[in-house]
Amino acid sequence: MEAEDRGTTERVLSLLGLLQRRQVWTGPELAGRLAVTTRTVRRDVERLRELGYRVDAAQGIGGGYRLVPGQELPPLMLDDAEAIAIAVSLLAGAGAGVSDSDDAALGALTKLDRVLPGRLRQEVQALSRSVESFTSGRDPVDAAVLMVLARACRDAVQVGFMYTGPRGAVEGSAERRVEPYRLVTSDRRWYLFAYDLDRDDWRTFRVDRMTEVAARTWRFTPRPAPDAAGYVQEGVTNRVYRRQARFLVDAPAAVVRGQIPASAAVVLEREQRCEVRAGSDDLDFVLLHVALLGHEFEVLDPPDLADRAMDLAARLGRASGGVRPPGS
Repeated sequence: MEAEDRGTTERVLSLLGLLQRRQVWTGPELAGRLAVTTRTVRRDVERLRELGYRVDAAQGIGGGYRLVPGQELPPLMLDDAEAIAIAVSLLAGAGAGVSDSDDAALGALTKLDRVLPGRLRQEVQALSRSVESFTSGRDPVDAAVLMVLARACRDAVQVGFMYTGPRGAVEGSAERRVEPYRLVTSDRRWYLFAYDLDRDDWRTFRVDRMTEVAARTWRFTPRPAPDAAGYVQEGVTNRVYRRQARFLVDAPAAVVRGQIPASAAVVLEREQRCEVRAGSDDLDFVLLHVALLGHEFEVLDPPDLADRAMDLAARLGRASGGVRPPGS
């Protein structure tokens, strides 16, 4: 009996986690995720209600189970002061990008947002506006915008926003309608990986260039999607540039990844060596940086860059003034 009770407790906690992850779940969806019957789901929902969680159930199209926001925090978990402190810390960390745990912080914040009472939301917003970071490693973004996008990704609802292109005011802003899938963070910026409904294709959007961000009421069925992090990285390092280059570097990929920011190049495993792919409007700039890694390397593509490497080697040789290195 004790083992059975423990199994029920674990299942109820899993049910709570699912309800916090998405706005609405149907009974069959929850039953499939938990590998139980819909009758068991109904009983477990009642157990959550007895513990103080408000769970609504609606019938018909668009209906299902929903964890009601704005309720009192369940007993023995967090008091008001603790909830405010955690929410403000997560908002500040997600907005400023001060650590490698940004994604975890944003995920925790979206869960907390599901149960945070309205009276505490105002205090959190007021306090978060008074928190800043002195880090200069990443372009700052509005934490409230991250929250809107994170919730939209979680709940599978469309998002609309104005987007400013890379040329800023000269290029102007355009309205975009997307199906958001993932928020992706790099060493410098936050990106939204989404399906652009007007362009009928996958797109990457810099969050710091988005304004008037609003979640819409239309839900969507997720499409088969490419790997979000890989798509965003390739787009940031290659697709946005006029020219691309490939190098074969005589060093393990793990070593080279530690030398090159993820936003600057894609590094692929090639047995004991690795392939570096990077884009730029000026490939001489990329060539010089690969040379400065300190490893032997070969230019794979484009062919004219190999000629540029020979020119650079001759120029550096002349710059040495004929001085031989020690021991030669």
